[in-house]
Amino acid sequence: MKSEVTRRLFLNQAALSMLGFATAARPLSRVRNDRLSDDAGLTVRNQLLDMVNRERRDAGLRILKLDELACRVAEAHAIDMAQSGFLSHWGTDGRKPYQRYSFAGGIDAIEENDGASDHGAPVASDEAAGDLISLHSSMFYESPPDDGHRKTILNWYHTHVGFGMATRGTRVRLCELYIAKYMTIDPYRPKARVGSKFTLSGHILDQSHSVKSIDVFYEPLPVAPDLLWLRELRAYGLPDNRERLMPKLPENTFYEDGSSGSIEMFGPKFRVRISLSKTLPGIYTIVVWLQQYGTSFPATQICVRAE
Repeated sequence: MKSEVTRRLFLNQAALSMLGFATAARPLSRVRNDRLSDDAGLTVRNQLLDMVNRERRDAGLRILKLDELACRVAEAHAIDMAQSGFLSHWGTDGRKPYQRYSFAGGIDAIEENDGASDHGAPVASDEAAGDLISLHSSMFYESPPDDGHRKTILNWYHTHVGFGMATRGTRVRLCELYIAKYMTIDPYRPKARVGSKFTLSGHILDQSHSVKSIDVFYEPLPVAPDLLWLRELRAYGLPDNRERLMPKLPENTFYEDGSSGSIEMFGPKFRVRISLSKTLPGIYTIVVWLQQYGTSFPATQICVRAE
């Protein structure tokens, strides 16, 4: 059930939809912290994983493994949203999902789903658990054309998932991170000087895949937005400003633009020189596109902060 993952589809994420709904508060034990208890959180996380894999299995797709880093990053974002009372792919520090995941140590391509439920009174522990399950169901049962969350859940090239959950007073927040793990990347520095260069290298895990191209995106350093901005629904995506790098061609052969490529391939390994060419501080995001039997998909979203 594979389909071509175009750059436009990947770079322009589906728009957010507010998933809050009213529920009646009941005189049960209140959730006092930003996290569910360890036992409750583990139970809900396992329920969500079972739901996602049942939904994917019914669609003829591979099941997903749980990714602990994605869970930690998703939980931090859920706590951020619950504490400040917003629903957004951006955090209070102005970072986007792929920036949060990369600067936490991740190298893989990701997609994020977020959901929110707001009550009229402090949330009881069993209500919070029920809300989280309902939030995921609401995302899965979306209808076209407003079905971006559903498409993320059922994206064929995802391999792992992480769930983050948080409560604060009357608020319940859910963050889901869907991950594509297809390669390893050799150690690199996530911080660099403006205008510098560095070598990025890695290893493709499945030798039936090959590097199609690498996009290097630039955007200014994130700035902490105000809460009114965070409370406005908006889609996120990678910026338009990018440079595309191609695999090296045999001697005396060229691409249409006259270039011969810069990505060196050594079987499943690759190496390329990345230029942080802008003169202003910013974040460079490196997306490696893999292909298999003519079908391409993103495998990394590696962020480097240049100052």
